[in-house]
Amino acid sequence: MPDTKPGTDEVGRDAYDAKKFRELVLYIAKRSEDDPRFGAVKLNKIMYYSDFGAYRRLGQSITGANYQKLSEGPAPRQMLWERRVLLDSGHIRMESRQYFSGVQQRVVAERGPDVGVFTTEELGIVDEAIESMRYMTARQASDFSHQEPGWILTHPGETIPYQSAWLSPEPLTQEAEEYASVVASRLVNS
Repeated sequence: MPDTKPGTDEVGRDAYDAKKFRELVLYIAKRSEDDPRFGAVKLNKIMYYSDFGAYRRLGQSITGANYQKLSEGPAPRQMLWERRVLLDSGHIRMESRQYFSGVQQRVVAERGPDVGVFTTEELGIVDEAIESMRYMTARQASDFSHQEPGWILTHPGETIPYQSAWLSPEPLTQEAEEYASVVASRLVNS
């Protein structure tokens, strides 16, 4: 029997929570109303950094969404479906805005989010993700996400594993490499 914990599926992965996903979209859209650079691409990146940041710091993601590698960076597989649900229910609307030489697809919240579905720690992580990208354009946010080990190590269309949140894009220091070599030789010789 696989090792599972509450809130996980049969193989120990975070279970997807559609309500939290939708409320997170609303929360990010509301908090980003005054950001002229906020559009669908940035929404995907903020969702990614929120979920993967929570996984790294809290041991599980906020929504349990599956993120895939796309050319513009990580994006939740559930986004198109959940966005349609939010649109059909009147909780959001989409705006197309001219932004420099392109068209920005902007999610606009028509109601406030139910923040009661989140913990204080989760909201703190989301707020950090929003603030870290506040002054980025969609292109800058995409380029930034392309430095993530999970994005680098997967092929287009593949799911980015949450465990990649533990990997660092920074090269190892000489001290860390020497320590790893010592540990590896002990393991080989034991």
